[in-house]
Amino acid sequence: MRRSFSISCALAIAALLPAAHAENKPAQASDKDVIEYREHIMHALDEQAAILGLVVSGLIPADNVTAHLDTIAMLASVALKSFEPNVAGGEARPEVWKNWPDFSQRMNEFAQKTANAAKLAHTEGPETAMFTMLDAMGCKGCHEQYRDEKK
Repeated sequence: MRRSFSISCALAIAALLPAAHAENKPAQASDKDVIEYREHIMHALDEQAAILGLVVSGLIPADNVTAHLDTIAMLASVALKSFEPNVAGGEARPEVWKNWPDFSQRMNEFAQKTANAAKLAHTEGPETAMFTMLDAMGCKGCHEQYRDEKK
């Protein structure tokens, strides 16, 4: 009885797989979706930077600095990809795509520097890594050229 139940379940699952696969094709993202995705990543980076600011100012303990550095490095590693669809809007100025070589170079450097800082946190300690994060978090220079803050 148990064997026939298992066989029946397996056959039912096998019959449903082609339909489930066809339904799971990725939907085409709208411009609004692309902008929202990009803004979520950038706002998450902003929130993580704010947390590091609280640590540096001594307002919260540094217990989780390494985790926050890892999070920033991970977000920085995917941030550029969120700008690859040429969809102006949100806080991104059209200059992002007009000056793509400069913008992408800055974003790649940001990702590299934050990855190095996260690695340092694991190998030499979070205190050492925090000094390198000051260099890595040069957000203002990029924002001045490529971002219009929503008010």
